[in-house]
Amino acid sequence: MIINHQQCPICQATTIHNLFDCVDDTVSKELFTVMHCNTCQNRFTNNVPSQDAIAKYYKSDAYVSHSESNASFINKVYLKVRNITLKNKLNLLTSLTQSSQRNLLDVGAGTGAFAAYMQAANWTVTGLEPDADAIAVALKNNNIVLQPIVNLFTIKQGKYDIITMWHVMEHVHQLHDYMAQLAKLLAPQGKLIIAVPNYTSKDAEIYGKDWAAFDVPRHLYHFSPQGMAYFAEKHGLRVKAMKPMWFDAVYVSMLSEKIKTGTPSLVKGLINGLRSNIKTLANNEKCSSVIYIISK
Repeated sequence: MIINHQQCPICQATTIHNLFDCVDDTVSKELFTVMHCNTCQNRFTNNVPSQDAIAKYYKSDAYVSHSESNASFINKVYLKVRNITLKNKLNLLTSLTQSSQRNLLDVGAGTGAFAAYMQAANWTVTGLEPDADAIAVALKNNNIVLQPIVNLFTIKQGKYDIITMWHVMEHVHQLHDYMAQLAKLLAPQGKLIIAVPNYTSKDAEIYGKDWAAFDVPRHLYHFSPQGMAYFAEKHGLRVKAMKPMWFDAVYVSMLSEKIKTGTPSLVKGLINGLRSNIKTLANNEKCSSVIYIISK
């Protein structure tokens, strides 16, 4: 089944228009249309597969967050950098909670690397993941048991000091159902951490429709900082701070070079990633990917 949006799926406005067609460079080579909403300033992919039909678009070794494959140079870079980002994430989350319980819910846990790292640091971790293959890899490679994503709606409310979605929200078909439930699951002083690509970044400007973080059709939505604030407020939440994900600009630029030219380029990826990060030094809202720290 194909979903054709006649209004913005984030704010329900009809002030939408076509921007351009992007190619699914990872799996199908199909074209999908990216649209812009003038009301909430977010973007979305149109004519996307339904939740029941989209699984096949994730079946590729190139989709490293679900496979942990190191078959390509870019995947090797991703896995090396991940070791650094895991430590950075631990430090960030530790700074955001005073709770001695340190209850963490990781939604869209992938192959469980982050959940396992936090568990080893003495956090109480619940990891949820929709993909059965990724759950199997999590157990085999990271020795952590993840739960199916349907458990999100049966978990005790008001329980979690921190809820994380690392590059997950842009994939979720049940966008508003998830956000409403996450708000209920937060402890009174809890923090919701949402990391998503930022289409207002410098690297997005450089690559246009070839920007790899559009990642159609797997990325259903494409957020801006203004748009994320709008979305959070619709659910009684507020963006309290934004943090940059520095490595994403280089990684995404390398992938974008492959889409643009057919060949990944470390040199051009580094140059354009650094251009993006230099822009970010003056304004976190221009980072390739933004970590939104959200509270009630």
